[in-house]
Amino acid sequence: MALVEATKTTMQFGGLKAVNDVSMHIEEGEIVALIGPNGAGKTTFFNMLTGIYKPTSGSLTFSGQSVSGKKPNQICRMGIARTFQNIRLFANMTTLENVMVGRHTRSKAGPWQAVLRTPGFKREEAATVAEALKRLQFVGLADKANELAKNLPYGAQRRLEIARALATEPQLLLLDEPAAGMNPQESADLTRLIGRIRTSGVTVLLIEHDMKVVMDIADRIYVLDFGELIAEGKPEEIQKDPKVIVAYLGVGAEAMLAQA
Repeated sequence: MALVEATKTTMQFGGLKAVNDVSMHIEEGEIVALIGPNGAGKTTFFNMLTGIYKPTSGSLTFSGQSVSGKKPNQICRMGIARTFQNIRLFANMTTLENVMVGRHTRSKAGPWQAVLRTPGFKREEAATVAEALKRLQFVGLADKANELAKNLPYGAQRRLEIARALATEPQLLLLDEPAAGMNPQESADLTRLIGRIRTSGVTVLLIEHDMKVVMDIADRIYVLDFGELIAEGKPEEIQKDPKVIVAYLGVGAEAMLAQA
């Protein structure tokens, strides 16, 4: 059984089908990339998988359970975490506090226990701090635990967002353009980090425009264009696919390929 199974999934807004009849699967332990031009429907697919949108039609399952109609917090508890194309950190909180927010999705203490600061709450809070520090260590930010998130360099903010997502203990991590705005060194560091995330037992689905990152790290690639799936395969297959080249370079690319 695939970890993620999308079958003829469609998301329609009025007369626009942002995702149209898309089927794909993700096996446990894979790194899968979802690529395509801007407006292809990639983030819309992420939003369906994480409960922001309910698919108009089709089925979308995670670990054999439907995610359609579930709320984002329910889906997070099921084992799916994500980052966003535009960084969404708590700017005036420390890096440690940002990761603790993610970890609190696994907390069991209720509001009254927090208010009264019961022994059980204190034990759980200490465990939350310890787990958050582990995630910061994992992404290379342990020495920045007490710095405000807004004071971190751009690449470090990206890694902090990943640490917060990992603190929810996901089985599947969705990364929405994690290399956007990074310099070559930061992108190389990110590629290694994604590899370590997979090694730690977390399956990864990423949207990314940096083709070096995609080709270096992905096991398989799905390509969307105008909401439709136009190609699927291994990196070496995708980079030679004429439909993919046309989608990225324009209609005239077909003629260029024929002359090459």
